[in-house]
Amino acid sequence: MKATQFKEYGEPNVLELVEIDEPHAGPGEIRIAVRAAGVNGIDWKVRSGHMREMMPLSLPAGSGLDAAGIVDEIGDGVDGIALGDAVFGTGTNTYAEHAVLGDWARKPDGLSFAEAAGFPVPVATAQRILDLVGVKAGQTVLISGAAGGVGSAAVQFARARGANVIGTASKANQRYVEELGAIPTTYDEGMVERVRALAPDGIDAALDIAGSGVIPELIELTGNASKVVSIADFTAGDHGAQVSSGGGDRRAALAEAARLFEAGQLRIPVANTFTLKDAPAAHAASQAGHIAGRTVIVID
Repeated sequence: MKATQFKEYGEPNVLELVEIDEPHAGPGEIRIAVRAAGVNGIDWKVRSGHMREMMPLSLPAGSGLDAAGIVDEIGDGVDGIALGDAVFGTGTNTYAEHAVLGDWARKPDGLSFAEAAGFPVPVATAQRILDLVGVKAGQTVLISGAAGGVGSAAVQFARARGANVIGTASKANQRYVEELGAIPTTYDEGMVERVRALAPDGIDAALDIAGSGVIPELIELTGNASKVVSIADFTAGDHGAQVSSGGGDRRAALAEAARLFEAGQLRIPVANTFTLKDAPAAHAASQAGHIAGRTVIVID
């Protein structure tokens, strides 16, 4: 089958389209014929070598965690799913014609494969970090970096819980953040004063999605470092804030995403699509940032 791999760490151009053997579903897993694969920040961080100490790889290695497609193989111990079902979920080496998933949910009929492929890591991350700071109905949460995949999911998951949301984003993405259901503002100088004006009763929790060096400001706004969590700034712990890089109930998050989509409460639009052979360009687009929505690789 065709798949994307890299033989060495480096820039996006180390990604190559190669022919490799098809993977097979093990116990508790399913395999899908991939229709689309989501591109996440972790993908290019791994490829570049930034994560080599935390996530050592045996090279050559594939890329991709998220995908949507049609179930074509079911491992031992799996029930509630059938060959031919359309699903989305998280696995390994998903930039390929076939991929094995360890966590999945049924894809709602009205959700395209491309958009579904952009859901898994963002929705699982959003639910996990909202739980970490205990966001609930009636509270106000600040999301720093609200326009990307995780930010988009976090805004909508928080709104579904009944929370009020203020989201920071670039000037170009202010309307997008507002359409998601958040009160938008920019993240540049004067952010603390602007947020206080928008939330005179205070901020109950803050999520740092972008890793733009605003942890001290988020702590100042919440007045409680334990109510600040970052997925992108690993120095947050030095300030007493939380750092989250994994965990949570992925299957529950995927099922919740499907439910919210069907209820009209969740959408993460596809901003860019690429083919497998253009995976280097997909990584470059993701790495450049400031995208409202998701970057997705579509399999022909």
